[in-house]
Amino acid sequence: MALSNDDPPQKFYTTSATIFLVTLLLAWLVGGGTGLVTCALAAFAIQWIAFVPSSMMQDEKAFDLVGSMSYLALMGYSLSLGEGGPRQILVTVLVSIWAARLGSFLFARVQRAGNDGRFDQIKVYPARFFSVWTIQGLWVFLTAFAALVINTATPASSLGLLDYVGTAVWITGFGVEAISDWQKSSFNANPHNKGRFITSGFWATSRHPNYFGEILLWCGIALIGASVFTGWQWLALLSPAFVAVLLTQVSGIPLLEARADKKWGSDPAYQAYKAKVSVLVPRPDPDDGAYVRNAPEHAEAH
Repeated sequence: MALSNDDPPQKFYTTSATIFLVTLLLAWLVGGGTGLVTCALAAFAIQWIAFVPSSMMQDEKAFDLVGSMSYLALMGYSLSLGEGGPRQILVTVLVSIWAARLGSFLFARVQRAGNDGRFDQIKVYPARFFSVWTIQGLWVFLTAFAALVINTATPASSLGLLDYVGTAVWITGFGVEAISDWQKSSFNANPHNKGRFITSGFWATSRHPNYFGEILLWCGIALIGASVFTGWQWLALLSPAFVAVLLTQVSGIPLLEARADKKWGSDPAYQAYKAKVSVLVPRPDPDDGAYVRNAPEHAEAH
């Protein structure tokens, strides 16, 4: 059930407690020991510690940065708990590269904007704000779930074919995400593009290419783990599934598509762009970009 500001504080705290306990149960079931459980505890503890000053100041600007730093902390910590073989080192490096890039990108973006509009109606309600930080703890743990299982619950062994395939998939996804974000940031930095939507680069083949890259890179991490997962460890495949559902059904594409429809829904150029361009998976335009020629010269990223 969706939560709103009208709900009593107890409901937010109950929801947060449920998320926390279910996550600990999953960690215990898959990890078979304390390693993965302590990673889950750390994921939430970091968010709750950061929540205190953020709530007192009603300031959300550290939210995304704390989330990304949590990945760095968990990957380093989980690596120290396991055998530290080549596979464990590989996934730790890959996730750390992703977290460092995304964290710096999101922090720079919110600093330029001065605030994050997602929190305007949330940060003034402590109980709801707390639940959002708790959900971020869940996001951190479940997104990195496959990597954390590799580090804490699988044996060290030499790399095989699936590891190399998974790494190639990760590199492809990371490249698509990073380049898409760079293209959109560069576009928005041009004052001539104010109030317009982007139709160039990867954005000419997908309306959300950065999300496609995000899903793909976590599939790569899961593929690396698939070479060593056994028993309950296969539940680590929840990682890419969680990312895909979150971005395509919950907080990603649905919100951005609704925002774009509200802003440009009456614009024929946007309707043509939307009709021809895939919502997620990049797909070349069979008409060789005819919608771009019929659209304004520049357009705002959404």
